[in-house]
Amino acid sequence: MTTQHAPTRAGISAAMEKIAALLPPTPLLPLDVAGQTVWCKAESLQPVGAFKIRGAWHRLTALSETERAAGVVGVSSGNHAQGVAWAARRLGIRATIVMPNDAPAIKLAATRELGAQVVLYDRPGGEDRDAVAAKLCAEQGATLVHAFADRHVIEGQGTLALEAIAQLARAGADAPTRIIAPCGGGGLTAGLALACPEAEVIPVEPEGWDDVRASLAAGEIRKVGPGAPPTACDALQTPGTYPINFAVLKERCGHGLVVTPAEVRAAQRLAFARLHLVIEPGGAAALAAARVAASASGASARNTASSASASSTGKRSTRQRERIVGNSRPSRWVTSRKKVPTGGSSRLFSSALTAFFSRSSAGSMITTRRSPSVGRVVRRCCSVRISSIGIERLRR
Repeated sequence: MTTQHAPTRAGISAAMEKIAALLPPTPLLPLDVAGQTVWCKAESLQPVGAFKIRGAWHRLTALSETERAAGVVGVSSGNHAQGVAWAARRLGIRATIVMPNDAPAIKLAATRELGAQVVLYDRPGGEDRDAVAAKLCAEQGATLVHAFADRHVIEGQGTLALEAIAQLARAGADAPTRIIAPCGGGGLTAGLALACPEAEVIPVEPEGWDDVRASLAAGEIRKVGPGAPPTACDALQTPGTYPINFAVLKERCGHGLVVTPAEVRAAQRLAFARLHLVIEPGGAAALAAARVAASASGASARNTASSASASSTGKRSTRQRERIVGNSRPSRWVTSRKKVPTGGSSRLFSSALTAFFSRSSAGSMITTRRSPSVGRVVRRCCSVRISSIGIERLRR
C-alpha cells in the first residue's frame, strides 16, 4: 500500500460539509443503562445500514476525473462494500469489491444489487484480501478504497462525531467526554479520536479478534493469531490494523475492550427492546461494552457510563480488579499507563450504534415491552439488513 498523508481534523470538517449536503443526520438516542445515560448513534439507519457510507463518500468524491474513469477496488466483509457500491453508483464510477467467501449472503447480495462487481477470496483459508485487491488495481488501473487504512475513509468516519456533538448541543448536553466504538481495523475509532481530541475514545472488539487491544497494550501492531474463533461480529473480523490507523490510536486511545458473544447478544436484545432497533452483532459490540461497564459501576456517579473501563476510575472490588488485570488469558477490560479522562459520560457507536457519554447528558429512558421471541420478530423486519448468523445467535 502506498504511503498516504495522515488524516486530520480539518479533513474531517471538509468531509462533514460534503456528507451534510448528501445525508440527513442519523438519530442520537438516549438510553438508560444501569441508571446512567448513554447516547447511542443509530448509524444502522444509513442508506446502506452502516456508518461506512461516510468514509466511502468522502473517498470517492476526492478522486480526480482520471481516477473516476478507471474505477475503484474496495475490500470489505460487507458494510464498507455497500458504502463504496452506493457512492460509486451515485457518482457513475465502476466498483469492484473484494469480499470473503464466508460473508453473510445478505451483504453479498446487497453489494451486487448496488451495481458493484464482487470478487470472492478465501478468508477461512487465510488468503490475503489486500493482495487480491492489489492485483485487481494493477490489472484495471483502478484506485484502492480500503475499508479502514485510508486517510479519506478515516476522515469520513470521523464525521459521525461532529454530527453527534451538534446533536448533543441541541439536546442541552456537553460535548462527549467518553466514546465507546466498535472496532475492526480502526478506521472509525481513529476518525472519532481525531474529531474529539478532548474525549476518551475506547475501541471494542469481539473475543478472539482483539488485535487493536493487543496492539495498544504492546505499543506496536499485533495481528490476530492463528486459530481465532468464529464470530458473529463479521463486520469486526479483521486480522490487524494498519500504521495509518495505529499512529492515531496509540496517541489517543489508552486501551481497548473485548466483549463476549453472550454480551453482544444481550446488547442486541437491549437495542431491540429499548431503542426499537435491529442491529447486527458487530454493531452491538460497543453497546455491549457500555452495558457491562455501566452495570459494574452502577454505584458510581450518574451519567458516567463506562467507568469500569478506565484505568483511573477509583476503587474496585477484588473481582473487578481481577477482571481488569486478567490472570490466565488476555484481559477483557484492559488498562494502560497512559492517563485518560475519567469524568463525564460516554456515547456508543457501531455499524448500528456508537456510545457517547457527556457530563450533562440528560435524556429520559426509552422503554418498551420486550418481545418474547426477538428472532421471530427480526425475520419480519425486511427493511433492516442483518446477517442470518446474527439472527440465529440472537435467539435464546
